[in-house]
Amino acid sequence: MDPSTALFNQLKAAEPFFLLAGPNVIESEEHIMRMAKHIKSISTKVGLPLVFKSSFDKANRTSSKSFRGPGMVEGLKILEKVKIAYDIPIVTDVHETVQCEEVGKVADIIQIPAFLCRQTDLLVAAAKTGKIINIKKGQFCASSVMVNSAEKVRLAGNPNVMRVSIFCWTGVTISLWLVDDLIVDPRNLEWMREANCPVVADVTHSLQQPAGKKLDGGGVASGGLRELIPCIARTAIAVGVDGVFMEVHDDPLNAPVDGPTQWPLRNLEELLEELVAIAEKLMLKKLKFRLNVPTPYVFMLRFLKAAQSDTKLEHLAFYLIELSLVQYEALKFKPSLLCASAIYVARCTLQMRYTSYIRC
Repeated sequence: MDPSTALFNQLKAAEPFFLLAGPNVIESEEHIMRMAKHIKSISTKVGLPLVFKSSFDKANRTSSKSFRGPGMVEGLKILEKVKIAYDIPIVTDVHETVQCEEVGKVADIIQIPAFLCRQTDLLVAAAKTGKIINIKKGQFCASSVMVNSAEKVRLAGNPNVMRVSIFCWTGVTISLWLVDDLIVDPRNLEWMREANCPVVADVTHSLQQPAGKKLDGGGVASGGLRELIPCIARTAIAVGVDGVFMEVHDDPLNAPVDGPTQWPLRNLEELLEELVAIAEKLMLKKLKFRLNVPTPYVFMLRFLKAAQSDTKLEHLAFYLIELSLVQYEALKFKPSLLCASAIYVARCTLQMRYTSYIRC
């Protein structure tokens, strides 16, 4: 199995979801290495597979005076160092067809920017690298458009890409700019599945606002509502997504690009833990597993204490109750009755003297 297929299968099978995270743009090698180290540590602690993201060139800035990054050659060198040093896959974006081959030598996932999601030549060139292709949904596109974009990659003639499939990004999940604001429609998270691709929710760009900040040297930069990132993230997890994308920075207020929509590194662990808890709660609800219902284990501890048990009795009683858990017929009995019965049988088996403590 080739590495792209293996990574795709790993991310697709991730529970409760996988994470694409990192600074919006490469500011320096030192900064990227430090961010990668902290983000990997947090994602590992929370238990989420991580793909590290950062851009070497922000070619679609609002203003020509905005910071763009180190460029492709230097940027790819830095991303390769991150990949080797911390053993994490990399995702970065391309803007021109001539970039795809070189980017494919370093990146594990090639990202197609939202404003270029319909560019056939770019999609085909990215597909021919054999890497996983992550297509951001354009703000101006209906969800149905992403089916066509995904199909362009599948028909590009590369069996690896066809087999690996495509990542279809929710992007900002809506195609309307309304009164200088972006309206996020979570219905797109469901509609995007028509492309037969894993769906990733971009919970940071979803809160971007156009030309909301004037630059000191002239020009303008996009604004954003960073404080609402948890709200959008909770919504995405509740609806159900395969992955979550968020741009993270250790000092968003002073970030050179998209500071208003980058999540503070110091708050990342707390937010991810909350999202994981929401996802796990939904799983339990789907399985009809109620955590507030006492299990046999609770009653077993109480009854063993009342029975003044020794180690032999405890081991045998727990063994018997575990046997009952795999018997469908045992479901009709209350946990308390099963535990009392297990202790009674264990005492009889060990020829221990019967007491009234365990009488049902």
